[in-house]
Amino acid sequence: MDSQRPILCNRRKGLGLKKQGENPYMPVDICMEAIASNATFVARSFAGNPKQVKELLKAALSHNGIAVLDIISPCVTFNNQDNTYHSYAWGRDHEEPLQEISYIAPRSEIILEREMEEGEIREVTMHDGSIVILKNLEKGYDTTNRYEALRVLEEAQRNNWLLTGLLYLDTAKPNLISLYNLVDTPLNRLTEADLRPAPAMIDKVNALMF
Repeated sequence: MDSQRPILCNRRKGLGLKKQGENPYMPVDICMEAIASNATFVARSFAGNPKQVKELLKAALSHNGIAVLDIISPCVTFNNQDNTYHSYAWGRDHEEPLQEISYIAPRSEIILEREMEEGEIREVTMHDGSIVILKNLEKGYDTTNRYEALRVLEEAQRNNWLLTGLLYLDTAKPNLISLYNLVDTPLNRLTEADLRPAPAMIDKVNALMF
């Protein structure tokens, strides 16, 4: 591995900030927080792996409960340093007239050359030469084991991996609509007729009160 290329991962402690020196804190792991908050579908994928993203999106949208899908995607706010193609400074210095189609020189879309195998670890080079380390979940991984999900996320954080795949799934837990016996129609869609009690019901309530 080229020592001149920085490793980009979920560990942003030590990242140089614009005015406040270096970041002393570890970032919030979205997937770990989702599992701790009792989400019943938790997954992560990389934008350059469209097949996995597609399948996880379909699964998340069809899940009956709280679904959290973290999609890793290079953008201008990721590793925003003056010497990287992701930075605002680079974009500002390479601006072109507004009548042009784009103001940043085009870059090839980062797509994985082949589908990642189960348990595979792969380095993906960003446009500026930095590296993201992806790791697919191991074969036989139990998506229903909440504690195992937290363990593999902690392991990935220690090894600077971005873990991808379906991390946790619970189909037995009722969703919030069932848990709180909510109506099928959202409150902001109810009409005046739906919200106004019938005269007989008002009389019954008044009789109980007085």
